[in-house]
Parts: sequence; C-alpha cells; structure tokens
Amino acid sequence: MPPPSRTRSRRRVCEPAAAAPLLPAYRAAGGYALLGRCLDGSLTREAVIEQLQASGLRGLGGAGFPTARKWALVRQAAGPRLLAVNADEGEPGTFKDRLFLEQDPHRMIEGMLIAAWAVEADSAYLYLRDEYPEIRSRLSAEIDAVVAAGLAPHTSIHLRRGAGAYICGEESAMIESIEGKRGLPRHRPPYVAQRGLFDRPTLVNNVETLWWVRDIVERGGAWFAGQGKPGHPGLRSYSVSGRVRRPGVRVLPAGTTARELIEDHCGGMLEGHVFKGYLPGGASGGILPASMADIPLDFGHLEKHGCFVGSHAVVILSDQDDMKDVALNLMRFFEDESCGQCTPCRAGTEKAVKLLAGGSWDRALLEALTAVMRDASICGLGQAAGNPILSVLRHFPQDLK
Repeated sequence: MPPPSRTRSRRRVCEPAAAAPLLPAYRAAGGYALLGRCLDGSLTREAVIEQLQASGLRGLGGAGFPTARKWALVRQAAGPRLLAVNADEGEPGTFKDRLFLEQDPHRMIEGMLIAAWAVEADSAYLYLRDEYPEIRSRLSAEIDAVVAAGLAPHTSIHLRRGAGAYICGEESAMIESIEGKRGLPRHRPPYVAQRGLFDRPTLVNNVETLWWVRDIVERGGAWFAGQGKPGHPGLRSYSVSGRVRRPGVRVLPAGTTARELIEDHCGGMLEGHVFKGYLPGGASGGILPASMADIPLDFGHLEKHGCFVGSHAVVILSDQDDMKDVALNLMRFFEDESCGQCTPCRAGTEKAVKLLAGGSWDRALLEALTAVMRDASICGLGQAAGNPILSVLRHFPQDLK
C-alpha cells in the first residue's frame, strides 16, 4: 500500500476528526444550571461577585489581579461593555489552559458566559493560541452547540485565532490583535477596563480564572479559599516541566513549594540529576537556586527575591544545566519575541544577547542595561526580560567563574 499523500496528511492535522459532543454530558452533570440561575434572576450580579471576593480568586494568567475587583471595576464603567478571554498561553513552560480546554471546556465556557452576564457584556471574544488547532476545532463545535441550545441569549460569542506572537498574551496587545491590527501593547492609562476592545470598557480574564467560577459560586467562596494553605487562598494549577520524572499539570493548594512539587507530586528528579534551581514563573519569572525551594509559589512571595510566580509555570533545572546558558536561551527568546515598538526592549534584548553570547558578564553593565529595560519599556516583556540575567548574577555566581 502506498504511503498517504502529503496533502492528506496536512489536512488530517489542520482539520481534526469530529469528536463526540461534550455538551450533553456536561449538562447531565449539572452544567449550565448555575448560568440558568443567573439569567432567570435567582442570583444577582452582586451575589456572584461577593462569592468571588470571598474566594480570593485572582487572575491566573500571570498578573494576579483580584477577580472580583476587576469585575466590579468593569461594571462601574459606562456601557456598552465587552469581554475578552485570554487563551493565548504563550509563556514558555505553561500548558495548564490547554489541559482545561481539552478535558472540560464547558466549565470555562460557562464561566465566560457568567462573566459576560455579570458585567453586562453584549459580546465575548475568546482569543485562542493558534498552535492549538485541535482545541479550536472542538471549541468551535461546542460553542455552536451552546448557542443552538439557547444558553447564551445575553451575549454573542466570537472565537478568534491568536497571531502566533508571545506579546499577544499581554492584554492590550491581544485586544489590538482581536481588532485586526498588529499586536502591539498600548500605553496606559487608559486601562482596558476603561477603554479596551473597540474602545469600549472590557473585562479580560484568563481561561483558568473563568474555569473556577462555577465551583466558587456553587460551593461558596469560603470553600475555594479554604483549599489553599494558610495565608494562600484557593487552588493553583502548576505546569511543571524540566528535570523531573513526571512532568505535567498539578492542581494543588496555593502556596505549594517547588520542593513539594518535585518530591511529592512529580516523582523526584530524573535519574542522575541533582536539583540545582528552578524557574518559578516561566521565562520571565526569574531563576531561584535549590536552596530557596521552600518559598510558597504564590503572588507576593517571590518579588523580594527578584522573581514572580506569573502563570505558575515551574521549570526544574539540575546540576547538568549551566545557568549562563539558561539565561542566554531565555534572552534569545525575548529578543525574538520583542514586538519592536519601544527601543529599551527592542535594543536592550539584542544588546543583552550579544553580551551574553560573547561571554561578557560585566555586572555593572548588565545591571544598568536591565534597569533601563525595566524602567522604560512599555509592557511586561521588556520590563521582565532582564530577570534571568539578574537571577544568575545574584543566585548563581559559581556558574560565572
């Protein structure tokens, strides 16, 4: 038998085979009942936001802004309003949203529809990472089924393909891309909650943030808050990769540490590897040594060490990793993904790569360069791009000898 043609193979990749509908099973398990209570007046918008406030839920795309506060701010803005769901997930080491959308997409869709109802958004735009074609095909079919079932009478749903750029994970660049323009971050203020998509007040939430809405409202905000460790309300989805035996997504109490992830949830380090350091928050979250593996991986606990948890993408490194090479690899990524709009980021990342590739680790020069990038760049890419360099200078001086 002759091998399949290239054309047939490409079509099979780009147009996944139709899968069994998920909506009937989700509704049979109680799905969309909460949305129905919202739409029929059994629940008020204030009551739903109060539960979110009690839960301590924060934006889980990386920024960590309190969800209830964001919903309330958008509601206060003069309408008409819009909703944008950030499913771009471009941060290296992050793959939690993909898992949620593959395994239980309707939980996110219901959260999205409840959010649209809560802020009275007449349209919801779901911006999906273009490298997820199978998910896009499934979401398109399931959204059509939701609309056909009459479950979204209060808003229209628009599925948008991502532009294939890391920068479009930043909310204002994502909005520019949805509008059909080049994905460049906007100057702020005004913030997107005031003037966002199509110049209208816009609520922007991440997939995982919306995924938790149903559980929080049905079980109560106190229930969700109680799932975390003391002082760390809620649950977190940690994307764990690198030198561990069992990488993957782990849904665990907020405040879980890197050491706990490795030893209790990922089967320990790979054979022959000794734990040396880790990225607590993806490419831009900095690098910490193994001696600091007991810091809670939660918002507000890593900043004093020059790092942040971001989207909870934890990359484990070992004694077989040279931290100079790690920093250079990350800087090359930022150089490639810089949108080029502002000089500090565009020129700064390029200059940093040239210095590191040439073996120059002049502390004063690198600290001055990263300071300019941090203070003068328009968005978080340039502001955080120097974190890997500063982390190596601060925590891994032995690798510079």
